[in-house]
Amino acid sequence: MKLSLLNEPELEFSSGSRHTDPRRGITFYGPADANLTAPRAIRVGIIGTRDAIDGVKRWLDKCRSPIAAKSSHLTGLFLPFPGFDTNVGFRSTIVWDTRLERPITTHALRNIESLSPVEAVAAAVDLYDTELAALNEEPGCDVVLVCRPDVIPEQVINPGASDRPWREPRVEHTGVDFHSLLKARSLKTSRPIQIIRRETWDVAYKPKGGDRRQQQDEATKAWNLHTALYYKAGGVPWRMTRASEDLTSCFVGVAFYRDSAGDTLQTSVAQVFNQRGDGVIVRGAPARQSRDDRQPHLTENDAKGLLTQSLASYRREHRTMPARVMLHKTSSFTDAEQRGFRAAAVDDHIDLLELVWLPRGDSVRLFRRGEFPPLRGTMLSLSEQRHVLYTRGSVPLYKTYAGMYVPSPLPFRLVDTESSAEEIGTELLTLSKMNWNATQMDGRLPITIRTAESIGGILKHLSPGETPAPRYAYYM
Repeated sequence: MKLSLLNEPELEFSSGSRHTDPRRGITFYGPADANLTAPRAIRVGIIGTRDAIDGVKRWLDKCRSPIAAKSSHLTGLFLPFPGFDTNVGFRSTIVWDTRLERPITTHALRNIESLSPVEAVAAAVDLYDTELAALNEEPGCDVVLVCRPDVIPEQVINPGASDRPWREPRVEHTGVDFHSLLKARSLKTSRPIQIIRRETWDVAYKPKGGDRRQQQDEATKAWNLHTALYYKAGGVPWRMTRASEDLTSCFVGVAFYRDSAGDTLQTSVAQVFNQRGDGVIVRGAPARQSRDDRQPHLTENDAKGLLTQSLASYRREHRTMPARVMLHKTSSFTDAEQRGFRAAAVDDHIDLLELVWLPRGDSVRLFRRGEFPPLRGTMLSLSEQRHVLYTRGSVPLYKTYAGMYVPSPLPFRLVDTESSAEEIGTELLTLSKMNWNATQMDGRLPITIRTAESIGGILKHLSPGETPAPRYAYYM
């Protein structure tokens, strides 16, 4: 047994500058691609009621100027937003054209209000999908902002079968979630969409029933939304650092989900990630639940096919092949899966393939003297293969633990690796920061698994014959 504390990994920003915190890096140095192909102007289309379109535009206009940090003694956690303009922060700006606005009438939404929750969500998706299709014919648009309608329920849930049959059953969506369903429909269009809630741009808004979601402070909202828009417009906010002697690496996450009908059939999904952060989405073959360990597994041929398909997508996207593939998987590796992944690596002349299993949980917990949980980066090695890593925990830069609940460590098992546990742990810490939906640096899951799991909720709405859009920006 060994306890160690891994250093907080740095990220890379403009001109190779480095910082551990995404928001400070953007503020001090600018985005990673500031000197290259950065989008200097992001042209947005907007769909929503006239009131929502005007409200979003007012809020985006306000965000061109700096927004003060939340008044708090936690000055390391709450940072001001520098403004979204060409001479500060992201060095970019947002522009719009009335030609790219697609108003939804209040009359159409009132008709939806009287429907059942399931019917209301489906009708709203149809309504917005029609406008997305119309907007797709218009040139000069980089990202589409979708103002989520207030009249539909948050989600329609069903306490039925689990998305993850190797764990205890949990409540899951029935397939009528507005966000996932509209994202799935939008995959056939040529622009990524960003769904924005009224709470983001209207601080006075109170939903019917008065059950208001907990809100982030204004500066944090601006940070998160503009980072997502910048990435979806083709920008690179930050990237992983890489030493000259490092092998070119590709990261693959494999997770499982049920189809929208809720059948027992699971389908594997991989997300391929490089240091720059370009994600490529791949849908694999159906998986089978093992009678022995109750976990989903692939056949040898399907495992080989999944990695072969992933590497082919990587080659198409980057016009080269990686020297090293790090494969993260949410279920354990069977001998057949290992043979299949190895065979794919050999066929594609991959020098180094490393296999790591990331179980959902581990019974091991650590405690620290005082009121705060262990530091982020604390790693306990229980054996050569079994490790737990605190990717969430107290952060010295923040001078606090930013979460609401007692953090649980991220367990990982070295199945077949050349890198040390410390090297893989540091890599997992870095990958936990490669999330352009949030700018706080202490995410729990690495982006490989976080994305592979979250896009399952979107991919399940595609028919088996449909080919998913390859870019990760369309799913986030």
